[in-house]
Parts: sequence; C-alpha cells; structure tokens
Amino acid sequence: MLADSSQLIIYRNIRNAVPFVGFLKVIEHYKIEGMDQEILINTLYDSVNQLVELSQNQSFSGNLWHTYLTYLIANDENSFSRFCEKKGKVDGTINELVLNDLKIIKSLFEFDWSELESRLGIKAMSMLKNYEPANMEGIVFNKRVRDRINELSVKLAKSKDEYELLEHISEFYNDYGVGKFGLHKSFRIVHQGEQVNIEPITNVEHKKLDDLVGYELQKKQLVENTLAFIKGEKANNVLLFGDSGTGKSTSVKAILNEYFPQGLRMIEVYKHQFQDLSYVISQIKNRNYKFIIYMDDLSFEETELEYKYLKAIIEGGLEKKPDNVLIYATSNRRHLVKETWNDKKQAPDDVHGNDAKQEKLSLYARFGVTIMFGSPSQKEFLEIVDTLAEKRGIVMDKELLHQQAIRWELTHGGFSGRAAEQVITQVLALQNLKGNERRNGTN
Repeated sequence: MLADSSQLIIYRNIRNAVPFVGFLKVIEHYKIEGMDQEILINTLYDSVNQLVELSQNQSFSGNLWHTYLTYLIANDENSFSRFCEKKGKVDGTINELVLNDLKIIKSLFEFDWSELESRLGIKAMSMLKNYEPANMEGIVFNKRVRDRINELSVKLAKSKDEYELLEHISEFYNDYGVGKFGLHKSFRIVHQGEQVNIEPITNVEHKKLDDLVGYELQKKQLVENTLAFIKGEKANNVLLFGDSGTGKSTSVKAILNEYFPQGLRMIEVYKHQFQDLSYVISQIKNRNYKFIIYMDDLSFEETELEYKYLKAIIEGGLEKKPDNVLIYATSNRRHLVKETWNDKKQAPDDVHGNDAKQEKLSLYARFGVTIMFGSPSQKEFLEIVDTLAEKRGIVMDKELLHQQAIRWELTHGGFSGRAAEQVITQVLALQNLKGNERRNGTN
C-alpha cells in the first residue's frame, strides 16, 4: 500500500524535485473518481520525458524509477544525511523520524505502475524497468556517480523493510558523502544573476602523477603537503611557479584524482571571482571534506587590485580560514603581482616608497610552500618524449623520433613537457592515419 508522501519530514524537500512532483501528482490522483485522465496522462508523460532526459545525461541504467528515487536520496542534504556523512550511524529521535520517511520511500519503491497504466490505458513506466542508455557516457556523465547510484538503487530496491534501507543509506552517506560535494570531486563558481552557485565539473581530466615524467622532488613536496592536509595536520597554501608547459597544472589535477577517495575536493576559481571567495568558504567550511581552492595561471598587472581580496581571504580577515580549506595556485611568475622599474625607486608622492613594493610581494609570502617547475634540458626533454612514446605504445626508431621532437620544439616555444606531449600526439595520429590507410587499401 502506498504511504502518504505528505508525511515526509527529514526528506520533505524531495517532494519539490522535478520530475518527482509530477509523478506524485499522478500517483496520488489516478484513483480519484471524476479526475480528468487527460491531465494525468499528460503529467505522467511530461515526468517520464524529464526522467529519461536526466537518466540519459547521467547515463543511468536499470529500473529508472528506482534509480531516480535513489538519486534523490543521495543528493538530499538534510540534518540526517549531513550527520551520517561525518559520523556514520545516527542515534536519537532523528532515527525515528528517518524511519518514518523511509517507510514512505519504501512504498514508493514498491509502487505497482502496471495498475496505474492499466487504469489510464497507457504504457510509459513499464518501458523503463530495464533501461539501457543510448550512450554509456551521457552529457553530464560522471562514471563514479553513475556506478554509485546504480549500485545503491539495487540495494534499496531489495531491502525488506525501512530498517534495512536505513542501514544501506547510512553506510552510503558515510562512505561517499551526500549531495554534490559527496558525489563529485571538482567544482566551479557560476553566477546566475545575483546568485552565486558552486556547480560540479562533471568531465574531469583523469591525470595521474606518473603521467608527469620527472619533477620527482616537486611532486614529493606537493604530495607531502596534501597528505598532511587530508590527515588533519597543519598544511600550507601552495604556489607552483615556473616555465610554461612544465606540468604545474597537471600536478594539481593529479593530486585531486589521487586523493579524491580520501575526501579531497577542488574548487576552481578565476581572478574575477575573488570577491566570491568569502561566500564559497562559508558554504564548505563545515563539510566533511578537504577543499583545495585552485587558481590556475595566477598573476596580476600593477593596476589590478583583485589580489587584495585574495590576501584578505588567505590571512587578513577577522574570521580564521577554516582548517578544511587550502589554496593551490599555479603561475608563470614567482612574484604574482607585476613589478615595474618605478617600484624600484621611491615615488615622490610616497613617503614610504618601500611599502608599495612590500605590498606587492606580500601575496607571494602568504604561500607557505613554493614549488618551482623549471624547463627541462634537451636530454631531459628527450627522456620525456621516450617515456611518453613507450606509454602510448609507439614503435619507432628512437633517432627519428628525437629528430621530430627537436624540430617540434624549435617551433613550439622550447623544451617542456607540454611540447613532448604534443609531438607524441602528432606522431601517434600520423601512425594511426597510415595504419587506417593501409587497412582500407587491402579491403
């Protein structure tokens, strides 16, 4: 028997989710005598359309009704889910309230759509019992999210009662977290009118530290600081600086991919968004994750004053920066604020001319760990090329490969890991093209 969803307490917000609100309307009204069936049919088809769009984008499969209910549970941030995220199982009265909700939710899992479809004379939900997406990588596809939701959906559908549901859901929150911060690893700031939102980045480049050839000392410094941060020890903000294409950004992305399972999350922030940093930190400071605020290619011209926002956030405000937040930045400059020759001299209208210079240098000083990435020598560059060629399965005369790499470097800005990656990409593309031509020629 379907329980009354209007009695939801802890999970009450899911009643407002689209397309759930449409499904509820049909479920709760289809037996009412005199109800306009045309309205119910249109409402159901609208809701099914929205469900299929969501499932296709997320690459969900299986019983879409069960998967959707699971998706709502996994994303509902409430007092219970946030507590489980930090502590695991919950004691006290809140458990009774949650069990009340889960009894209602279980009845939704068990709802017999065939009776509804028979009464309305349609087929819709019955076609979604064993759904297979057209493409296993949807538009906003995130493999981790998809797999976790699909696995939890099966467990919840098989649960014999609300107590078993409680066990599975509590365990899920404790293992993976809840909502966008639990299910995704990287985020960006998006403005919608006056509103500031932190939105997931669903397609993250899956770099690993081993993908960056060389720079072992630099990687070691970055790993040590990040591990201390994750384990709750004192850790520093990090500035990775040096020549272009040497692997600074790759190292930061690799750190995220390496330590995401241990609770590391990353929010990418651009220079023009620094005024939003206070809001961002207020949203993440009490969550059970470690957040790196990531600023790529950071530098300021002498007329740009956004660096003052950053200084205040790092160290200068009245409110202490939360222990679960660090700032990692990459830059081609060691001194992030551009200096001019005028800074070397005392300006006639500045009694304390050195203060202006110190003001600009003070931002750099706020990064406790500074890691330099220098351009490789020719020998090191060719070693990177050889290593990448081996990883990509390129079989080619080494001398010929080196000749192509040197020619590429001459027209692409010098020796760097980026140039090595580019030349390997070109060599691989040409080899694949020739291979295809040979195969087509023999068909």
